[in-house]
Amino acid sequence: MFGRGREGAEGAPFDIGIAGGVIAAIGELSGSGAAKAEEFDAGGRLLLPPFAEAHVHLDTTLTAGDPLWNESGTLAEGIRVWTSRKAVLTKEDVVARAERTIRLYIGYGVQYLRAMVDIGDPKLVALEAVLELKERYRELLEIQVIAFPQDGIESCPANEGRMAEALRLGADGVSAVPHLERTREEGVSSLRRAFAMAERAGAFVHVFCDETDDESSRFLEVCASLAMATGLGPRVAAAHVNAAAYYNEAYFHKVAGLVRQAGLSIVACPLINSVMQGRFDAYPKGRGITRIREFSEAGVNVALAHDDMRTPFYPLGTGNPLDAAHMAAHLAHMCGRSELAELVGMVTEGGAEAMRLGDRYGYREGAFRIGAPASFLLFDAEDARDLIGRRPAPRYVFREGRLAAETAPPVARVWEG
Repeated sequence: MFGRGREGAEGAPFDIGIAGGVIAAIGELSGSGAAKAEEFDAGGRLLLPPFAEAHVHLDTTLTAGDPLWNESGTLAEGIRVWTSRKAVLTKEDVVARAERTIRLYIGYGVQYLRAMVDIGDPKLVALEAVLELKERYRELLEIQVIAFPQDGIESCPANEGRMAEALRLGADGVSAVPHLERTREEGVSSLRRAFAMAERAGAFVHVFCDETDDESSRFLEVCASLAMATGLGPRVAAAHVNAAAYYNEAYFHKVAGLVRQAGLSIVACPLINSVMQGRFDAYPKGRGITRIREFSEAGVNVALAHDDMRTPFYPLGTGNPLDAAHMAAHLAHMCGRSELAELVGMVTEGGAEAMRLGDRYGYREGAFRIGAPASFLLFDAEDARDLIGRRPAPRYVFREGRLAAETAPPVARVWEG
């Protein structure tokens, strides 16, 4: 089978030859002997690699208002509401909600997904449910599971054992929330424990880092130092990192250099953080997101993530990664033509790098690769500006050479007279 598409607004249409689920040829293939192959006409549509969603909560998804609403919109109330909901979780409940969300993500072109799972439940009900879905949907998308200690590690010592058990059961990585621990010293200790566990297991570390407006929250430098000391380096991601928006310039550039040196990825979550942060600020209020542009300019890999979808922490969300790019375009002042293209890169290549997909991701440095999985998205869109401006679902989603999903474009019927 070979398809035909267009990379970028000014790119000429080209063909992709596919054999055995991998990209076998790229270029002008018509009349080259490939004509006997089954042909799918991409119609000159915009061709993108799959979205890589590097930070999402499948256990809390679709629980907004059940049993209570987070009326204040704050993180503290969100945690209280989720704690009450977590007490009555069942495996069937988590599977049903998470499966609905997974199917939404697939339709929007997500083929790689890193799921945060709260392991505060002694029975690990949510973890068991998400691991089951990881296996069930493995032909349509790759799910990485992160054992997430919502209540902390030092503040809730049982969580360390639960994270170890989660790794034994099949989780891919561990996490920490150092800014929610009782003291800075306990925050640092929680990171040391998480990194040591990951080092022993060869696992990922995905830290909820400095998700606060407190400029004195400086756990990112600790993550970078531990990443270098343990050799985990690029297997470490720091999510949120909102305090960086408040750092003085000299300190920010120091820590950005450490992050680059360590090989960490920054995962920004502009949707939820735009409404959850800045609540303690007087006017002018902070924008609620980390320094996306500045980290990128410092040579740090930056991924954008959709994060929560209709949860006690964020009652909105569609599952479309382009929504995160759209919010980032506004809050990060990145509406230039090349900047919009860079934002698309942050929900594709940036997410793939944060998840350390390597050769499993068929797109690198702005180009598809021969021999890579034939997984890509086809959009009815002109370019990155049009894509982020309208945020359509992909017309077609291909996974390893097979059509995995398609969405008919909505058509408005206008009645005149």
